[in-house]
Amino acid sequence: MNTVLGFVCRMVFVRCLSADYLGVSGLFTNILTMLSLTELGIGSAIVYALYKPLAEHDEEKVASLVQLYSKAYRMIGLVVAVVGALIMPFLSVIIQEPPQIKESIYLLYLINLFNTSSTYFFSYRSSLLSAAQQNYIVIGVNYIITIVQSILQMVWLAATRDYLGYLLIQTIGTFVYNITISYIAARKYPYIKRKDPKPLSREETKDLFKNIRDLTAYKISGLLVNSTDNILITFFKGLATTGVASNYTLLVNTLNSLLGQIFNGLTASVGNHNTLESSQKRYEMFSFLNLMNFWIFGWATLGIIFCSTDLVELCFGTEYTLPISIPLVMALNFYTVGLQNAVWTYKQTMGLFHYGRFLQIVTAILNVFFSVVLGYRWGVFGILFATFLARLCTNLWYDPYAVFVHGFRKSPALYAQKYFYYLLTLGIAAAICYPLMKCVEIPLVKVPAKILICSVVCNVVFYLMFQKTKEFQKLREVWKNVLRIFLRKIKEK
Repeated sequence: MNTVLGFVCRMVFVRCLSADYLGVSGLFTNILTMLSLTELGIGSAIVYALYKPLAEHDEEKVASLVQLYSKAYRMIGLVVAVVGALIMPFLSVIIQEPPQIKESIYLLYLINLFNTSSTYFFSYRSSLLSAAQQNYIVIGVNYIITIVQSILQMVWLAATRDYLGYLLIQTIGTFVYNITISYIAARKYPYIKRKDPKPLSREETKDLFKNIRDLTAYKISGLLVNSTDNILITFFKGLATTGVASNYTLLVNTLNSLLGQIFNGLTASVGNHNTLESSQKRYEMFSFLNLMNFWIFGWATLGIIFCSTDLVELCFGTEYTLPISIPLVMALNFYTVGLQNAVWTYKQTMGLFHYGRFLQIVTAILNVFFSVVLGYRWGVFGILFATFLARLCTNLWYDPYAVFVHGFRKSPALYAQKYFYYLLTLGIAAAICYPLMKCVEIPLVKVPAKILICSVVCNVVFYLMFQKTKEFQKLREVWKNVLRIFLRKIKEK
């Protein structure tokens, strides 16, 4: 429901406001995401540190970590606000042509800045719920508030065509979400409100800051790799092009968000599993999650290639479509990053932050360099392809290497063999889909027909290629258990 409403809200947005408003929204999102650089990995390090005391019900240790977390994040919120305000004079450098909007670009930026900086004063409690394997609460509250917010925004736009009110509704929604999650966390874990919990030992503090130091490199590089595209597209091609490209980005990000919830929800469980099980059991669980990861991200990747342009045309109009090269390169980035989910989940939950931290800086430098060179030459396609090239040269091969060598104590060739087999499987599915897609030309049924074809072909091919593997047997067992529980619940009702 949240996903459908998100698309409907974007459709209303496109029909009520110009493409420059979409560009402004995408640009500010990238700039403010860059500002979260000040977080420097503190959140991930403390969430990792919470796994063990939560599993052991060590309330004193949890309270101490949460207090440290809250102090750090309040300071970060203030730094984000100050640095964000200092960036304001440079907006005119990035936006070279004045956007076709009636509101002050600086007022809109300040509202977005308030949204971002205020969240830091509350988010440490949502991280506690996630570490405690209760991320479903965080997700549920987020969806409820987002759904209500989307409905109010659509009504407001349809009635007034006013972007400022649309943005203020979003600000109120963000504030209500933060307050609600903080209240729930405090009710479930009242001991986190202790005023004077026992401070962490010198050794614990040293280990914590060592992890923060190692995660800093990942944070910096991740932001420079993932959060510069809209800034560069705006610089080279203008806000309107950023707005048009953002419709494709919305589709990809929606899929990322939906599929990412699976691994967000599993992270704490994997962390708990790693503290209790042997290395072999960890590897078996990783192999299962890796196949599940390929199955859903491979399926979605072909959906992006074959269906995204038709979906954009249906939802937003022909003037918002882009050449096939754009969904292809977006699908390439989506697949290569998505297939790393299992690797990154284990790298995080096994505490392997130290390995490859400097390599991430190389990724970021390469991304900016390739983006400038290829962006000047090929525009939007060049900027997006630069992201893939930078990752290909660095973390796409190194992170699996680090997890296998330092985590599982196994040869990374095991991962490489499966990776190329997955690529072969995806290629076979794509080759079958392509001629079938060319047969569907009726406008009204084109999108659902292509989605159906893609879904059937992918799942049949994947089943035939993996049916005899141990990982698939495990996956089938899980689905049987889920179905059995579901049917039992229906009978009980």
